[in-house]
Amino acid sequence: MGRGKIEIKRIENPTNRQVTYSKRRAGILKKANELNVLCDAQVAMIMFSSTNKLTDFVSPNTTMKKTFDMYQQASGSNLWNSHYEKMQEALKKQKEINRKLRREIGQRVGGEDLTDLSLEELCGLEQHLESSVKIVAQRKFSQITTQTETAKKKIKNLEEQHNNLLHEFEERLEEEYALADHEGLSALEMVANGASHIFAFRLQPSQPNLHGDGGCGFEDLRLG
Repeated sequence: MGRGKIEIKRIENPTNRQVTYSKRRAGILKKANELNVLCDAQVAMIMFSSTNKLTDFVSPNTTMKKTFDMYQQASGSNLWNSHYEKMQEALKKQKEINRKLRREIGQRVGGEDLTDLSLEELCGLEQHLESSVKIVAQRKFSQITTQTETAKKKIKNLEEQHNNLLHEFEERLEEEYALADHEGLSALEMVANGASHIFAFRLQPSQPNLHGDGGCGFEDLRLG
């Protein structure tokens, strides 16, 4: 017995609809390939499912662009004309925007003739320039503030390192003096006994040396 004739109408069940589409899509692709192999036909095919999934087929003896060009020539229609016109219109608008922006930039930097501007346009330009100056000044002040704070932090860290080193040096110096005092040794005896690596270096505030030749120098530099 032969198969009953299937009524051609939309399949309401989504699952059945998708299964039927997949099967018939495979059949169409098979037939398209057979047309190309058996008849040397140039075949190009595009399909979109109900979920907008693309399926396409192009036989080896042609390309999709070549097929479109042949279709336009054979049918006398232009597939790209409307799209080209839209692109031309968009390009025209962009050129006009670019021209206005260039003119405005030229006016702001003084490279554009201002004689054709009305009083209202000159006032508007002045307001724009004042606003721009304020924005630049605010940005400059922000950068100065940031750099100043960074410099303060660096100075504070250096001061802390300096104080820590000075404190460590003073503690070690006191320990050496205490050891020398405990052993009953003078500073000169420590040097004579081979402890010359222990020394005290004091730098007094710089004052003019009034007892010498009148020059300026550091005084009270002691080794102990």
